Amino acid sequence: MDMTKGSIFPKIIRFTIPLLIMGTLQLLYNAADIVVVGRWGSDASLAAVSSTGALINLIVNVFMGLSVGTSVVVARHYGAGSSKDVSEAVHTSIAVAIVCGIVVGIFGVITARNILELMDSPENVIGLSSLYVRIYFAGMPFNMLYNFGAAVLRAVGDTKRPLYYLTVSGIINVVLNLVFVIVFSMDVAGVALATIISQAVSAVLIVISLMHSDGPIRLEIKKIRIHKDKLLNIISVGLPAGIQGSIFSVSNVIIQSSVNFFGDAAMAGSGAGANIEGFVYMAMNSVYQAAITFTSQNYGARSYKRIKVIALECMGIVTAIGLSMGLLFMQFDTQLLSIYTDKSEEIAFGIVRMSVILYTYFLCGMMDTMVGLLRGIGHSVLPTIVTIACVCGFRILWIYTYFASYKQSVGFDPEKSLTVLFLSYPISWGLAAIVHTVLFVIMFGKILKKAKAEGAC
Repeated sequence: MDMTKGSIFPKIIRFTIPLLIMGTLQLLYNAADIVVVGRWGSDASLAAVSSTGALINLIVNVFMGLSVGTSVVVARHYGAGSSKDVSEAVHTSIAVAIVCGIVVGIFGVITARNILELMDSPENVIGLSSLYVRIYFAGMPFNMLYNFGAAVLRAVGDTKRPLYYLTVSGIINVVLNLVFVIVFSMDVAGVALATIISQAVSAVLIVISLMHSDGPIRLEIKKIRIHKDKLLNIISVGLPAGIQGSIFSVSNVIIQSSVNFFGDAAMAGSGAGANIEGFVYMAMNSVYQAAITFTSQNYGARSYKRIKVIALECMGIVTAIGLSMGLLFMQFDTQLLSIYTDKSEEIAFGIVRMSVILYTYFLCGMMDTMVGLLRGIGHSVLPTIVTIACVCGFRILWIYTYFASYKQSVGFDPEKSLTVLFLSYPISWGLAAIVHTVLFVIMFGKILKKAKAEGAC
């Protein structure tokens, strides 16, 4: 897809729909893990699996951020029409994916239980949680290969092939979940093993796809190596994105630790609610991906006026998605949570979380979209600083001041306390969205001014 010419809105829709479907499918497959162990696993299985997301993201995000760098760098060179640079960026990205996958996998396997202990994971849950996390991280090289490969395809406007491969691997995941847990009674280990096998399938498919692609994104095994200049470009964009995601997860880990304080039911209900919210997030995240890719291609082609249109249209789309899906899901909150668990106490805790998050989730989409626009025009450090201050810093401050004081004043009242805890999410999203928007206006204005002086605008 050439994003530098023609009408922008239809192309954004064509680009985002496969991503939206792909994100939804990915979450359905992840939800299958939780549903299967919730229905057919041991009593603590649902809490064990659903409470590990924050920890996994904490370790993985710093490296996954580099795939954002891949998408930006490849898109920028593709927009500029530089085939040699695109090819070198692709082969560097695959080399980075392999190295990161091995490093992250080893680290996660070794440190899983220690970090879960720091998160105050209950004694009856921590054994199952650490088992799930260790098996999950053993498959990290496949996870990295798929995500970096998908980033390459997205950079040139191809969002369909990653969707096809995810569909195949996801079906395998669901089938293996049922077989391992119901037939072989493998419980948490079964869903974790199903996950890494399906990830291996998706990684193999995307590597084969790149090897048979036409043009500069074609992957040749013998050419896989790190080109220093491309690595530095990827790091300059991706590392701040990864650090942002990882530090973002620090605040989520602290929030999860606060949830863990209220016991298994709160952990399970919050985890189920978070999984449902994830469907809204993935839909909004597809617009973030569009914003960063469209902006990067047009920035590389020096088509600066189109970037303003991209910004306005992406912000409108993500707001509409966040509001409509959030309101729709809240109309069926009990029914949706009942898919994950039949325990009324866990459902009640899930509703507490969803009632705070889903009505305001569009603010998160606006925040992320502005981050994508900033990264697309070459500013990756600024949104990282803003996120650390306005999101992570604010949430940590909220937890250790207002939330701690409120929790003490109401005594052991989980529903009221958790409502106040979850309020830290929408307030931090709104704050960060405002600051990111101001920064984009300033930075984009400087680009236009410079381009006008050079006669390029």
